[in-house]
Amino acid sequence: MTTYWCEYAWLGSTLVPGALVEVADGVVTSVTERSGTPPAGAHVLRGVVFPGFANAHSHAFHRALRGRTHAGGGTFWTWRQGMYRLASRLDPDGYLKLATAVYAEMAVAGVTVVGEFHYLHHPPGGGRYAEPNAMGAALREAAAAAGIRMTLLDTLYLTGGIDTPLLPEQQRFSDGSVEAWAERARPMADLRFIRGAAIHSVRAVPRAAIADVASTVEGWPLHVHVSEQPAENEACQAAYGMSPVALLAESGALGPSTTAVHATHLSDRDIAALGSSRTAVCFCPTTEADLADGIGPARELVDAGAPLSLGSDQHAVVDPLAEARALEHGERLRTGQRGRFAPEELVGALTTAGNAALGWPDAGTIGTGAPADLVAVRLDSVRTAGSRPDQVLYAATASDVHTVVSNGVVVAEDGHHARLGDVGRLLSEAIEELWT
Repeated sequence: MTTYWCEYAWLGSTLVPGALVEVADGVVTSVTERSGTPPAGAHVLRGVVFPGFANAHSHAFHRALRGRTHAGGGTFWTWRQGMYRLASRLDPDGYLKLATAVYAEMAVAGVTVVGEFHYLHHPPGGGRYAEPNAMGAALREAAAAAGIRMTLLDTLYLTGGIDTPLLPEQQRFSDGSVEAWAERARPMADLRFIRGAAIHSVRAVPRAAIADVASTVEGWPLHVHVSEQPAENEACQAAYGMSPVALLAESGALGPSTTAVHATHLSDRDIAALGSSRTAVCFCPTTEADLADGIGPARELVDAGAPLSLGSDQHAVVDPLAEARALEHGERLRTGQRGRFAPEELVGALTTAGNAALGWPDAGTIGTGAPADLVAVRLDSVRTAGSRPDQVLYAATASDVHTVVSNGVVVAEDGHHARLGDVGRLLSEAIEELWT
């Protein structure tokens, strides 16, 4: 058994001054409030200790685009062309090396579970690997190497747009049919891994196929890009006479197991449909800013009943604390009001809501029976000095994360990965190999 003493700890929705957390076999066995002097033999975690952060929406390979897409400005659609060029360079070995580095970057930032929205299934040009899930297996191995849990959101991708054939560069994303996708995307049993599903978007999956997927994956976590760009809404309205949210609702794809990613450009009717069906929503604020997507109606969605989680998507930065702060800042910019989300709501979006959206309902909390995932954040850095502990997430960044415990094991300390070492070196080597 291992014992961690937390100077301050988020227990449920409350910050407690002092907590003793006992861990066995990667699971929390007891939590006792205990302030003052840490007991002898306990692993001391100074500062504020959060449950492990959930990154509910990731495209690992996009990390290789950071700092390479901004010449001349452009739009989401021009950025996408650069993404396709990058995708054409990846094979299972290269993806393993890149994803290991990316997940290690997440681990040192406090992420203990990732939802990987995975559509790089096949070789460039649309052939098949000898092992049909070779690319997914690389992601799974990468997460294990980084010491974090994963939900692999195996993505259905059938068309290049509504009533539009796949482009050559999109061929590797597609299995050709719902049936072929379902056969390949079979469930796997692993205590640190969940097989989920994703509908790429209403652009990439036709109306009838959306309904087929919704019935095929009942009970799996199901994620879908929704209304990220106005052009997506316009195309859906022109083809089907309704919004993407309405199309998903009609197809039986909304509900508590579904997460709508981005949900940026929504009508009041869309918000009501997501909330009344208890469909979760994942915002990716730093990506939505980087790609000029816009600012979605976060407060309205939560008030309507849609649980809200956070993701780093294309990894313009990997900093869960920055994502939480950007969520609140987006609301302030959009409405002219401060305090749209209380600190405990932002913590919930980073932890319990993200884990639930990824199929880990017992995780994302420091409590008996939960995975022992802990993230300790400094209160004495140049960024956080003087902050109230209950408001430190408004000041801290990933650089202030000093210790990360995943499944009861310390995986990172002071920005250094316990197993993999210098994450910056890993990233540099993996990305340079892709572009040379």
